[in-house]
Amino acid sequence: MLVQFITHIETNFPFLKKKRLLLACSGGLDSVVLLHVCAQLDLDITLAHCNFNLRGEESDGDESLVRKLAAQFKVPIKVKSFDTVHYMKDHKGSVQMVARELRYTWFDEIAHKEGFDYVLTAHHADDSLETFLINLSRGTGIGGLIGIPLQNGKVLRPLLHFSKETILEYAKTEHVVWREDSSNTENKYLRNKVRNEIIPKLKELNPSFLANYGKTQGHLLQTSILTQKHMDGLRNEIFEKFGDHYKINIEHLEHLHPVDAYLYELFKGFGFTEWNDIKGLLTALSGKEVTSKTHRLIKDRDYLLLTKKADLGERVFHISEKDKQISMPIQLKLEATKTLEIISKNVIFLDKEKLNYPLVLRKWEKGDYFYPFGMKGKKKLSKFFKDEKMDTLSKEKQWLLCSDNSIVWVIGKRLDERFKVGSDTKHILKITFSV
Repeated sequence: MLVQFITHIETNFPFLKKKRLLLACSGGLDSVVLLHVCAQLDLDITLAHCNFNLRGEESDGDESLVRKLAAQFKVPIKVKSFDTVHYMKDHKGSVQMVARELRYTWFDEIAHKEGFDYVLTAHHADDSLETFLINLSRGTGIGGLIGIPLQNGKVLRPLLHFSKETILEYAKTEHVVWREDSSNTENKYLRNKVRNEIIPKLKELNPSFLANYGKTQGHLLQTSILTQKHMDGLRNEIFEKFGDHYKINIEHLEHLHPVDAYLYELFKGFGFTEWNDIKGLLTALSGKEVTSKTHRLIKDRDYLLLTKKADLGERVFHISEKDKQISMPIQLKLEATKTLEIISKNVIFLDKEKLNYPLVLRKWEKGDYFYPFGMKGKKKLSKFFKDEKMDTLSKEKQWLLCSDNSIVWVIGKRLDERFKVGSDTKHILKITFSV
């Protein structure tokens, strides 16, 4: 195995010899073997050990072994002790999911803070097969069927091409000392059940099952790369950038076949999972939307609008009579003047005596209406927005300047007739909106 590992590194990761590496070491078979073979290459490694304090003395024993290994191989070590049980109470998730989150968050913090180039983990071919079977059982696309990636950002998995059997054989031959995690034998966890019960049966049916899976994984990976290139080109073609969001023509989407597969590939990278709801947007009424943890997809007439979720924060701001300029949430300059200029969308003139302070800056609400400058009678803002051909996102971002409950200015759009300067106006207020 050692010769194969050295060849693997020299062929695929020769750059590692000149990098600072953080090696995740649990004290188990896989990570201890990874430490042994990396030491043979004289790589610049620092051990990182997570003590999740879930197995009492057993967890402490794992930490003790890793500290001894660091001393044996004369490499630096970093240890983090987690109150995993307390964290689980505050954050929903299984033990395995919580431990994974804590582990990788810590690795990322160390790498960023102390300048490590890569994090090495000891995932191997059997781990990748487990992931494949778990994702297959849950329902997934090609991305879920290619197993564990060899590299994901700064995380590298140098043992991914080696089987558990090969790693174990090396450990026994080289008299490697490691510790067994007793929880790995508990089949109450799905991954353990797949590892301990399903995979052995598959290997019993076909001794070459793992090797054949490796070939299939390679084919799926190549198919994934081809698909990604096609989808990147299509996305660049039909996703039109408008400010901080994208507009996607629904007619273009409807002409894609099979549409379900295209919708999945186009939008999966934005965190969406409710694919039937996304397909339903194509024929839904304007205003209907689907959200993920990070993005919104909104139906707006003939388009879908894709935007990041925004922190709405405060939606109401007050302007006192003493304020001459504000910069939040928008930039307004307020000044007294004695002369009128041409009114524009961004500059208005008001009869100051018609205003009641403090003035209010807010977003629009259902039922809002105003009296558009130059027109007789009132008009609902929803109708005004429609006439202005404003999409859903533009309406959400629209600010209103109000006096009490009356709209003074649809900012950047239209002044209200009731607050205009008249022949009897004594004090004129000029307000300039800086875009």
